Amino acid sequence: MRHTDGVRDATARRLSRLHAALYRATRGRVGTRLVANDMLLLTTRGRTSGRAHTVPLLYLADCETLVVIASWGGRDVHPDWYLNLVAQPTATVMVEDSSRPVVARTAGAAERATWWKRAQAAYPGYRTYQHRTRREIPIVILEPTS
Repeated sequence: MRHTDGVRDATARRLSRLHAALYRATRGRVGTRLVANDMLLLTTRGRTSGRAHTVPLLYLADCETLVVIASWGGRDVHPDWYLNLVAQPTATVMVEDSSRPVVARTAGAAERATWWKRAQAAYPGYRTYQHRTRREIPIVILEPTS
């Protein structure tokens, strides 16, 4: 990793924490939209620490099912929140002022193709992110547990 990558990642993490704090403090009145897309807060359990970690993410919805993209800006590694979900698929989402438990799974090939088209239509930057990285960017399906 180059020094600038470390600075970029540290800055992204700080901004993410600030975004999540504003979202929570205002009960979703601030931070629910970014680049004309809806945002949610995803809280996972750290796969090694066991601590709660919360990140703001763009999302797509289909009824009660929510979909998030593990792009991490096109970096060559999966975001920590995705790795946490692979290790422990239960999580919590906050959409506006409502929180609910969810279970996560990575979309299979056919499902991914459908959601990838929708994701790129909602946020064209995903196409750039996919070109930047050698990994296939996972699409994560978040389904309600109750």
